[in-house]
Parts: sequence; structure tokens; C-alpha cells
Amino acid sequence: MTDAANPSPLYVKLLAETAQIGWSELERFFAKGVLIWVKGDLDLVSVAEAVAGDDTQQVTQWLSSGLIERVQAETAADLAARDPELWAVVVSPWVCVQERGNRSNAN
Repeated sequence: MTDAANPSPLYVKLLAETAQIGWSELERFFAKGVLIWVKGDLDLVSVAEAVAGDDTQQVTQWLSSGLIERVQAETAADLAARDPELWAVVVSPWVCVQERGNRSNAN
């Protein structure tokens, strides 16, 4: 993960590519199975950096602890019903997404 005081060039690039997005724009990525839900207080851009950098150890740790996961049908239904503030960043073929605002851990 990136040191906050000295971010990597990749972190800075991904941060610049992170944007607010509506669920309707993310549904097609959910349908393809390439949408990664970033839970809690994890830094969305750090997760994207680890995915892009193929940091298997870190990504596996987050997956096994439930901090990141492929968006599940229940989460998708909840997001469609609520249409919360979402932020996303593309790390092809993956799209990392996180709810902002109330920091909900939708599941």
C-alpha cells in the first residue's frame, strides 16, 4: 500500500481517474462480474493500486477478511433501490467501487 506522505505515481494517476458515478452506470460492470465492492474505511485508490499492481498478497488478505468482494446480488439490489453516492475507479478489467457519505457496508 502507498505511504500517504509519499504516494506512488500509480496512486496519483488512479486518484485523478476516480470519480463519482451512479449505480445505473455501474450495472453493466456488475452484470459482467467485474465490479469490486470496497467496504468500510479502506482507501478506494489504495485498493485499486493493489489490484493494478497485482499485489496478490494484499488483495487476498482483503478478500479473506471481507473488506473487498465482487459485488453480490443483494448489494446490487440495495444500491439500485437507494442510489447512494458511489465513487469508482477503473483498473481494467476491474472496476473498484465504494459508497461514500454514510460509509455504509452494504452486503
